Amino acid sequence: MSADDPAQDFPSKGTPGSAGWAHLLSELREAEQSPRRTELRRLADGVRAVMHRLVQTSAPLPLISEAADELERLAARFEEHPNASIYEGFAESANAGEPFAFFDHSPMLGMANPLAPPIELWLGEDGEHMVGRATFGAAYEGPPGCVHGGYVAAAFDEVLGSTQSLSGTPGMTGRLTVHYRAPTPLHTELRFEGRIDQVDGRKIHTVGTLRAGGLLCAEAEALFISMNYEKFADLKARREERRRAQLGD
Repeated sequence: MSADDPAQDFPSKGTPGSAGWAHLLSELREAEQSPRRTELRRLADGVRAVMHRLVQTSAPLPLISEAADELERLAARFEEHPNASIYEGFAESANAGEPFAFFDHSPMLGMANPLAPPIELWLGEDGEHMVGRATFGAAYEGPPGCVHGGYVAAAFDEVLGSTQSLSGTPGMTGRLTVHYRAPTPLHTELRFEGRIDQVDGRKIHTVGTLRAGGLLCAEAEALFISMNYEKFADLKARREERRRAQLGD
């Protein structure tokens, strides 16, 4: 970032909401992984598997206690290493040989984040809409055999957040409305689509759908407000200050 204006080149960095976000998603689907990135994803897959099996386990108490001990020991080992920001810029990360940054650690997209389903997103063939797919496992259950509505809403926020970047003047979520049309099944490949409805000054209106095969599960509309990059940069700076204070730097 520029020393004179720390926010001026933030939009080019490829974080969610940047003008190049949708195109970078498509490019990164084909990018070569580093050994570290491969292992981070493998680790997340392991944690994700534990999460989904834990919520429906019939394992005996000794096994549960043993597993809890192992996880506590593992968590302590990771605690020995300083925490780092997930908001690395695409250009900076690419120069370092790691172009994934936030993409891999997003709570909805991140293949290296066990909280994520994850959702895979790409630019539609017409270049004017976003397409996504995801399969939600047992840990996301709300109604019996179905995805919790809160996770459906979070997924729409991510999908439409990427969609609004196609406007060239991306922003942050101002309002999200979800219309639930039918229960969204677990363990089923789901398809999301998002389009820009209209742009009115700083207001970017988007619409989206969620389907399981031929079943329309939900529709959504979202309003995004073009962001002030200086304010976003300030939020990042404040978070870094808090992190340094926690680490005693």
